Amino acid sequence: MDGVLVNNTPVHVEAFGIFCRRYGVEGWQEKLSGAYGMGNDDIMRRILPAELIQTKGLPALAAEKEAIYREIYAPRIQPVAGLRMLLDRLKEAGIVCAVGSSGPRDNINFVLDRCGISDCFDAIVDGEQVSHCKPDPEIYLTASAELGLRPSECLVFEDARAGIEAAQRAGVGRIVALATTLSHNELADTAADRIIDDFTQIATLDDLLN
Repeated sequence: MDGVLVNNTPVHVEAFGIFCRRYGVEGWQEKLSGAYGMGNDDIMRRILPAELIQTKGLPALAAEKEAIYREIYAPRIQPVAGLRMLLDRLKEAGIVCAVGSSGPRDNINFVLDRCGISDCFDAIVDGEQVSHCKPDPEIYLTASAELGLRPSECLVFEDARAGIEAAQRAGVGRIVALATTLSHNELADTAADRIIDDFTQIATLDDLLN
């Protein structure tokens, strides 16, 4: 979802900045840059002092940060260019779709509702439904199972290294990377079969396989 349905990585970074300033946490930017695509608990452990986590607890800290994110993003959220057209084509073709995100369900519902695309997905898997977040393949294995498909029958859109690795380890048939969070050069050495800037670069459904 993040960086795929919406180009929201800068907003998450902005929210982390507000959040970390509240608690006087410094040096978080560099630690965060290598954590894109990971689950909230893993990110929090990476950037926050252990004593703060022990005092406040991971669930409360994560909920606080995500509330900041939704508040500042609500007035400006919009889907990645071409997304709605692609989802409509997939639905017309009878192709089932799922969201597999390490994020919390509140964030997923927020994005789907605000972008008006809730009716486009047949399954949703969030970070709380799995024991291991990306780069572990569990999210994509769970999503494909909920769609009634083998992973090899699925195509995954991803924007982050952790997600691309998770899709590869799940054995999906094809991976398309969006250069939203990372550049084309940064994605070039990943397992992505194709790199696009946004969904307007997909002319037809057959184009997804070429």
